[in-house]
Amino acid sequence: MSILVVAGTRPEIIKLVPVVQALRDEASMSVRLCHSGQHPDLGREFLDAARIDPAERLDRPAATGVAKLLAGMVTTIGAAIDRQGPDAVVVQGDTATTLAAALAAFHRQIPVAHVEAGLRSGDMARPFPEEGYRRMVTQIARWHFAPTRRAETALQAEGIDPARIDMVGNTVVDALHWAKLLLDGNPALGGAAIPLIEESKGKPLVLATIHRRETGPDAMRAIASGLLSLVESEGVHLVLPLHPRAESEMLRQRLDNLPRISLVPALDYFSFLRLMQAARLVISDSGGVQEEAAAKGRPVLVLRETTERPEAVEAGVARIIGYDPQMLLTAARYALARPAPQVSDVFGDGRAGARIARVLARDLRR
Repeated sequence: MSILVVAGTRPEIIKLVPVVQALRDEASMSVRLCHSGQHPDLGREFLDAARIDPAERLDRPAATGVAKLLAGMVTTIGAAIDRQGPDAVVVQGDTATTLAAALAAFHRQIPVAHVEAGLRSGDMARPFPEEGYRRMVTQIARWHFAPTRRAETALQAEGIDPARIDMVGNTVVDALHWAKLLLDGNPALGGAAIPLIEESKGKPLVLATIHRRETGPDAMRAIASGLLSLVESEGVHLVLPLHPRAESEMLRQRLDNLPRISLVPALDYFSFLRLMQAARLVISDSGGVQEEAAAKGRPVLVLRETTERPEAVEAGVARIIGYDPQMLLTAARYALARPAPQVSDVFGDGRAGARIARVLARDLRR
């Protein structure tokens, strides 16, 4: 039996590498990876460390706008599926790659496995377009691998047959455990983080990431103002990897070349993990960072109005603060004054990939 795993963004690669590794351990399974080209370079270091060479490395469609990107990838991924001829297609999360691969497989009557199924914010505009994408994939998928009980319940509430849902945990925890072993065994891995950590010179290190599409110009300006106030009033050292989107220029204009602020290009995953381990506080609009912070025991302020990962809030790791500068400053002061939260297994125990592989192997043999 052959399985084609499709990924195109760094979060997808991080969360699907454990699935590929586990499927490789199933004697009856032949597994190959298709890289959609959505983010051509991000995540390459993670694939290299896992010794995974994509069987298909596609070019990103020459398109502007999310609709044209999606349409282009339905075609390019569809052609890759035709070349590979898999018995099943595995997708993860809620990106354009995810929906494009699911649609391409659907049109070829190839069953789809959805990893990280059932996340819901309840607002189709936040995050956009991800909330819509993951709901659409739910209607296509044959297998629904839910990361939490809440996600499992959401799928059941939408009428998905419970027999098609497996609560397995989130594969990001698998990836974290594996990456930590590599970091512990290789001090040079993730080396881009080392001078940034040293530069903090004993000051509390705050790690921030901002990349969501709905985080528009006004929100960016407000966030920049809040981060600047935090650095000036609390004496922290801020490290902000800039996402390669045009709106990041607003952050650069406001925060570049200021004391105790390090604006850096997007970091490789291992460097980012080293920084998170050294950070006293994380500030982010990322969904995956909320999961990683919970598994690492790092407080995270969520720069959004809502989250599809309320488990992190309930575990006392995350706090939703929106975009208000004063709220950012107040919440950061509170988090910095308290002990770090306990490491939480709310998103899994690090064995999600193996559970997914067992289910797929069992069902495909049948």
